[in-house]
Amino acid sequence: MISDNTADYPCALEAKDLSVILGGQKVLDVPLLQVHRNEVLMVIGPNGSGKTTLLLCLASLLKPASGTIVYKGMPATDSRNVLELRRRLAVVFQESLLLNSSVWDNVTLGLRLRGVKGNEARARAKKWLERFGIAHLAKRQARMLSSGEGKRVSLARAFVLQPELLLLDEPFNALDTPTQRSLLEDFENVLRETKTTTVMVTHDRNEAMSLGDRVVVLMNGAISQLGTPDDVFGFPADEEVASFVGVENIIGGKIVSSRDKIVTVKVGENIIEAVSDYPEGTEVSACIRPEDITLARSKITSSARNSFAGRITRTVSFGALARVEIDCGFPLVSLVTKRSAEELDLTRDRQVYATFKATAIHIIKR
Repeated sequence: MISDNTADYPCALEAKDLSVILGGQKVLDVPLLQVHRNEVLMVIGPNGSGKTTLLLCLASLLKPASGTIVYKGMPATDSRNVLELRRRLAVVFQESLLLNSSVWDNVTLGLRLRGVKGNEARARAKKWLERFGIAHLAKRQARMLSSGEGKRVSLARAFVLQPELLLLDEPFNALDTPTQRSLLEDFENVLRETKTTTVMVTHDRNEAMSLGDRVVVLMNGAISQLGTPDDVFGFPADEEVASFVGVENIIGGKIVSSRDKIVTVKVGENIIEAVSDYPEGTEVSACIRPEDITLARSKITSSARNSFAGRITRTVSFGALARVEIDCGFPLVSLVTKRSAEELDLTRDRQVYATFKATAIHIIKR
């Protein structure tokens, strides 16, 4: 039996030596992944990286080729432990998977299956219908709901079970921006209030940064990086992770001098100054987020160590932002507000200065 004494187990869930083989190919290889109690762990990675496969294994819905899922210190190996683990967790999939019945019936489904009836079932259902703003839809047929309303029903159906562990697979996928923003805010508030241990797969970097206590990056079925959102998005472990988390400027070069952790990196005929512990002679990639590059029509005086004259090769506007590509002898991409782009007339062939601080550069050994 799985113990109810959680104090002795700092990890709510562990995956040990986990591997999954599909079609003769290993699609998941995770030596160790620990989910801490009361944390929100976000799982990100490109399509086909094994995110959903990992989630299904953690939920004991997919049997791995090898490895063990450990819940509260007890391996979920025999059928009795697996069944008990499933009763302590809730899973929310990409699709709402609603029954062709009322919203009330959908939200109370799990309670009925677990033998929760009467006043307790009604109280729980009412609480979570109200919490997710769908109490007025209780009698409506679930198949008549909008996508956003359906997602709210799915979340209410999960939280009504009072799960010790919540697993979600891209729950806010395919929603329009206003609906997604509203639902994400409600969901975040509920997570903070309940302190429910959560593992959530997402392709949305903003979701990972806003919700996650920690972020795990999966690449080709393996963990490439695991850390806080600041660590993962600010200090990616390699070029592949850097590219995925939105570092559009990955510039190859060689450190030609190093003193007091200030290095100079030779990039073609140019020199970039950065902060790094790597010694002289190291081949590196300088990673700079596009939002950390400031553009000006003339050279400005600032504390930033790096400023390069360049020519705009392309400008693309999307929403309130503009993506500006510049040739400085090496390519740079800057992200500025659309208003700034218009005021500075950042159009093709315009001469500009691109400026960024040494501390804004993350150096990766090649």
